[in-house]
Amino acid sequence: MRMDYNILVINPGSTSDDIGYYRGEKPVFEVTVRYSLTDLEPYEGKNVTEQLPLRRKLILDYLLDHKVPLEEIDAVIGRGGFIRSVEGGVYAVNDKMIQDLETGRYGGIHPSNLGGILAREIAQYAGCPSFIANPVVIDELQPVARYSGMPENPRISIFHALSQKRVARLIADKLGKPYEEVNCIVCHGGGGITVGAHRKGKVVDVNNGYEGDGPMTPQRSGCTPGAGLVQMCFSGKYTLRDMRLKMRGKGGLVAYTGTSDVKDLEEFIRTGEKRPGSLITCTQEEAKLAEDAMIYQISKYIGSMAVVLEGHVDFIALTGGLMYSKYIPQEIGRYVGWIAPMYVFPGSEEKDALRVAARRALMNPKIVQEYA
Repeated sequence: MRMDYNILVINPGSTSDDIGYYRGEKPVFEVTVRYSLTDLEPYEGKNVTEQLPLRRKLILDYLLDHKVPLEEIDAVIGRGGFIRSVEGGVYAVNDKMIQDLETGRYGGIHPSNLGGILAREIAQYAGCPSFIANPVVIDELQPVARYSGMPENPRISIFHALSQKRVARLIADKLGKPYEEVNCIVCHGGGGITVGAHRKGKVVDVNNGYEGDGPMTPQRSGCTPGAGLVQMCFSGKYTLRDMRLKMRGKGGLVAYTGTSDVKDLEEFIRTGEKRPGSLITCTQEEAKLAEDAMIYQISKYIGSMAVVLEGHVDFIALTGGLMYSKYIPQEIGRYVGWIAPMYVFPGSEEKDALRVAARRALMNPKIVQEYA
């Protein structure tokens, strides 16, 4: 059986593209291309799909610069965007998916929607299949997890599915067990934070980190007291946009300290000195208390997922950019280390997760699901 597939990975973000091309497991190139305000200025206020020619040309130029002939590419895989809720796995990019990504039918036009579109377009040039894998809208919630107390406002599943499932698989492999046979808790910590309960290959409960549900994060408020939130909404002091920004963008650490840069904040906590250009607006003591509060809330969510799994937890995994901090995983371990062995994987593993997903799909086409 062939193992050395040539795979192009495309992971678009708001102001950058994370691109990788691999011959087998060997990267030909891995690059994060950042767009300047000047680059993106012509597209301000427009549908993000207007950026497709700019981003497509950049990817094709990188392939040309590294002398990669299109005909050698075996598959192109993109980051999954906001499509309808689906179960985890690898999906072939089809016309229905493209339509939903282009129109923003499910949750608007997020830059991640470009992943599937770009994958399809470049794959058509190359004459190969295109995929997405484990998009953020994976929904494997058990029925009781959907109840919010308000039938009009059910809990929904939007989380770092690609990163969470990749790390869970890696650790399960290290333990000599299939992911589909373990129970684990995975926390991805970045600008948003999601904590998922993985039971036998399904994420049966998780917070909606996109909308700010769950623990406080560097940029998001997390769950806030309901009565106070309602009063703020109807006080006349804030617009709908103001409140959305308080929930996502200007909530959490940035609201308490002036910055969402955890590295900068921890350096200030350690030394008491603010670097030139620092956005920190609080005292050293206030900064430490705010970070400790975030850690406390993350730990509470991990503990709650142990309840979801009825105490049967094979391991806890911490991943995402926040875990480059030595202090954050150390303190989370102090709170929850008694539940199960804990593993720390800093970063997101997203490019590798997509490469591996495409490889699995090429090796076993039966696992590829059709989006409908």
